[in-house]
Amino acid sequence: MATLVEALPESTLHEVIGLLVRLVEAAGALVIFIGAAWAFAQFVRAGLRGRGRGAEFNGIRLGLGRFLVLGLEFQLAGDVLRTAVAPSFAEIGQLAAIAAIRTALNYFLGREITQERAEVERGDTVPPPNIKGTKGLPT
Repeated sequence: MATLVEALPESTLHEVIGLLVRLVEAAGALVIFIGAAWAFAQFVRAGLRGRGRGAEFNGIRLGLGRFLVLGLEFQLAGDVLRTAVAPSFAEIGQLAAIAAIRTALNYFLGREITQERAEVERGDTVPPPNIKGTKGLPT
C-alpha cells in the first residue's frame, strides 16, 4: 500500500502544505490582532474610569504578552510547516534563523510576563512619576 507522500504528486503536496502554512500563520496573526485589540480596549476603559495606573496597567500588559507569545508560537509552527517537504539548505538556514529569533522573543516575553505577574501578586506597583513635582525639573 502506498503512503500518502507517494500517492500525492510533490506539486500537490507543496500546494496543500502552502495552504496549511497560510492558515496557521493567519491564525497566529489573528491571535496577535485580537490580543492587541483587547489590550487597547482594556487600556481605554481603565483610562476612562480614571484607574489606568499600576496593577491594572500591568494586568493589561500581562494579557497582551500572553496573546503575543501564543501568536508567535503559531507563526513558528507555520515556518516549520513551510520546510516540511524537501527543504533546501537555504530554507533550513532561514528556518533556523527565524526559529532562533522567535524563540528568543518568546523567552524574553515569557520572562517579562513572569516578573510582571510576581510584581502584581506582591502588589509592587509603582505609580507613574509626577513630572510637575519632580526635583530638578522646571515646574
